[in-house]
Amino acid sequence: MKRPAVTGHKPEPIRKERNILFSKFPPGQVPEAASFLSRIDHVEATPDVSHLAVGVAYDLREHSLEELEVSLEDKGFHLDSTLMSKLMRALIYYIEETQLHNLEAPDRPLKKSQNEAYTHAWERHPHGDHDDTPPEWREYK
Repeated sequence: MKRPAVTGHKPEPIRKERNILFSKFPPGQVPEAASFLSRIDHVEATPDVSHLAVGVAYDLREHSLEELEVSLEDKGFHLDSTLMSKLMRALIYYIEETQLHNLEAPDRPLKKSQNEAYTHAWERHPHGDHDDTPPEWREYK
C-alpha cells in the first residue's frame, strides 16, 4: 500500500482501532498473535481470548489493517473466515486504501475554480441580457 510523502512538518496521526478476529482452531493463537503484533513498532495490541480477537491500534500513515493481517497469516495464524468477517475486512481495506490515496491528492479549491469557469463561460455565451441594438439607437429620444 502506497504511503503519502512526508512533507516538512509532521502530519497529524490518523489513529485506527480495529479488532482482528481469529478462527477457533488452532487454540491459543490469540495471545501469541497479540504478542507478535505488539512487537511491531507503533502498534498496540490487546488480546481478547473470550471473543477470539486481538484489538489493535495504529496510525494509518504507518500501518494498515491489511498489512497487519497479512503479516499474521504469513506467521501461520488463522484468521476468522466467515462471510461476515471477509466482507468487513474487504470494506476496511478499501476504506483505508482510499484514505491513503486521498491524502496524496493535492488540495483544490473547487468552489473558486468552478465559479471562475462559470463566469467566463457566461461572459462569452450570448444570453438573454444581450441587446444587439447599437448604442446610438438605444439613446435615441
